[in-house]
Amino acid sequence: MTNKNIRSNNKPFLLKPVGKDYLWGGTRLNDDFSKEIDMNPLAETWECSTHPDGPSTVASGAHKGETLFGVLKKHPEYLGTHPGTMGEGELPILIKFIDAKKDLSVQVHPDDRYAYENENGQLGKTEMWYVLDATRNAKLVYGFHHDVNKEEIYKSIGDGTIEKYLQKVPVKKDDLFYIESGTIHAIGAGALIAEIQENSNLTYRIYDYDRVDKNGEKRALHVDKAMDVANLKASAEPRQPLRVLRYRQGCASELLCRCKYFEVSRMIVNTERCRSLVDYQADSMSFRVLLCTDGCGSIYFAQDDSLSFFKGDCIFVPADSVNIKIHGKTQFLDVRG
Repeated sequence: MTNKNIRSNNKPFLLKPVGKDYLWGGTRLNDDFSKEIDMNPLAETWECSTHPDGPSTVASGAHKGETLFGVLKKHPEYLGTHPGTMGEGELPILIKFIDAKKDLSVQVHPDDRYAYENENGQLGKTEMWYVLDATRNAKLVYGFHHDVNKEEIYKSIGDGTIEKYLQKVPVKKDDLFYIESGTIHAIGAGALIAEIQENSNLTYRIYDYDRVDKNGEKRALHVDKAMDVANLKASAEPRQPLRVLRYRQGCASELLCRCKYFEVSRMIVNTERCRSLVDYQADSMSFRVLLCTDGCGSIYFAQDDSLSFFKGDCIFVPADSVNIKIHGKTQFLDVRG
């Protein structure tokens, strides 16, 4: 007879990201998070990804050097049995850091149905942004000021006046934004973002400020597809949700976002001046991901078995992980699919 209180031998492991050198990026992901990725600009790091456009790699433990996709394909039990899991080595989510030194393009993402029917069975893209830092005048685009129609948008794109229709919202450190598929949006210059999203790389650009890339070419626009999926109704200005910190010894946590695609909490750990460690409850049903946004510390699995982490590190916690404890002065985004 199996004792259900005895957990498996699954252990958390560090991930190594893939970098993206999009033209709007800066240097903060290397400067602030010590990514040591030889790209300038370095716009994004895909921290936890099984997407073929940027699969992350295991950086510690028994699977070090293997792609996360390959590990999950060999060990589907790491994904768990949560309804959101996709199987065959694929995660339902993708986690990124984003450094917007310049404005990102004005864009929109399709929903799952449109993507499935028009993009060879891919997922759509709903996402969440958590603002890690922002310059004084940083803003983002979130929908339209008032109802518009396709003809107005096509004309404004052609004559370069589309910005007059866009709703621009100030952003500051610790802000949270939920970007549902179909919402016209853009991260503005000066924002440093952690993004949790569906496992998709589908982006339909409608405006890119007439910029050219390093080869002198303008980036492609996808206006027709964008108009197929965009919500052209006026968007209410996003309000910061009520967030409640819950305290226990050495730790505080708050729920940031819960939707059908992912759940994200912020976790603040401070055990520097005490001997007690923070118990972290792994999930027997689903994997979890810890994205360290500040500080450093250690995760202990058992006596003489631990994993050190630093600001910017990403840790994958398999479903039914061994019991773990956390020590240090640090902040995480705690993500589950």
